[in-house]
Amino acid sequence: MNLRLSVEGKLTAVLIIALGAAAGAVALASYWQWPLSLMLLAVALVGGGVGLIVGRSVTRRINHGLQALNTGLLNFQDNDFSVSLSVSGADELNQLAQRFNQASDSMRKQRTDIFQRELLLDTVLQNTSLAILLADELGQVLFANIAARQLLGQGSRLEQKTLGQVAAANEDLGPIITQPRDGVFSLLRGDEPQIWHLSYANMRMNGMAVQLYQFKPLTQELTQAEIQTWKKVIRVISHELNNSLAPISSMAHSGQKLLQQSADPVMLKKIFITIAERSAHLNSFLQQYADFARLPQPQCKVFYWQELLETLRGIRPFTLLGELPQQAAYGDTKQLAQVLVNLFKNASEAGTDEQAITLEIRHTPHRQWVTVCDRGTGMSDETLRNALLPFYSTKTEGTGLGLALCREIIENHGGQLAIRNRDKGGLEVSFWLPLLPSQ
Repeated sequence: MNLRLSVEGKLTAVLIIALGAAAGAVALASYWQWPLSLMLLAVALVGGGVGLIVGRSVTRRINHGLQALNTGLLNFQDNDFSVSLSVSGADELNQLAQRFNQASDSMRKQRTDIFQRELLLDTVLQNTSLAILLADELGQVLFANIAARQLLGQGSRLEQKTLGQVAAANEDLGPIITQPRDGVFSLLRGDEPQIWHLSYANMRMNGMAVQLYQFKPLTQELTQAEIQTWKKVIRVISHELNNSLAPISSMAHSGQKLLQQSADPVMLKKIFITIAERSAHLNSFLQQYADFARLPQPQCKVFYWQELLETLRGIRPFTLLGELPQQAAYGDTKQLAQVLVNLFKNASEAGTDEQAITLEIRHTPHRQWVTVCDRGTGMSDETLRNALLPFYSTKTEGTGLGLALCREIIENHGGQLAIRNRDKGGLEVSFWLPLLPSQ
């Protein structure tokens, strides 16, 4: 029964046809003068039979349409949007089939678009130099691109591993993974030191809390920046040399004239004093750069931190956290003392209270860890990225050699140095050094 009626209209038509058949049966029974009981039986049989036969054709289509719709929705649950329902007639089932087909087409197109975007995003993520690691709130690694596998897994897959397992397999990066904060750190991979910047974030994805690690390689950027910095240094040195040599030359020329004419002792004394002052300034200026350029290789030997810190007590203030390790350490005590003095000096100049400058030293089975913290102003993102660059300084009278010298000393010891902003303000500078080979 494919009349262009609604479902309600078709059911009403079935009822009318059944009633008409029953009325016809009554007319025939009356004509043949059947008894009342036989007449009622005939009316029931004829009306019910006609209604059943005609109604079956209507309900069969309704059942078929509902079953097809149910099957299509089950396919939707399985993310299969390829199903389409046949469309015929003009009733509500036809409208439902049309709406279902429109929804199926729309979701199929959207899934294709999403798949293409995911493919593009995955291609970008896999081919970027940025090492990206995604883990859930329990520390289970959900995603690691090629760069992350190279950095943290020697090229092997990291998915299904935990952050603890990844940290254990990368002892030099262990604290950075387990206690992540935005900051710069150095790595010694092969014979060349590498500089990296970590950006860490807690976020929600699809309603699930996740941890996002982004390791950005800065070695190439710093190399280019160092070239520009060296050019700047050459300009600064040239400027300072000219500022000192020009008056020295002028004074020397004036002194020659005075000696040729009538020597004035007062004037000659003034000339020599000026020459001496400018020479001393120039010597001090060049000495800072010469010390950095002539940094010798460390002369490592066994020492104890207690003895080393005693020599620093009267130089720069600091507060020791925890107990000092009792086992012997290994390194160049003069150079390590210079590192700590530079870090304490930077912390003091950052505007922090002297009591807030803290030092913590601890030993692990293969490393000796040193951390200096303050509650100063910290660093901006740009300063943090360039802090380890030689001659980079935000201070008006700074040479930009303090942290660069610290980094150079630590890496010459075979260790690594990292800089991070602290929560609630301040800076944390940490480094590790290898223990004795036998340890």
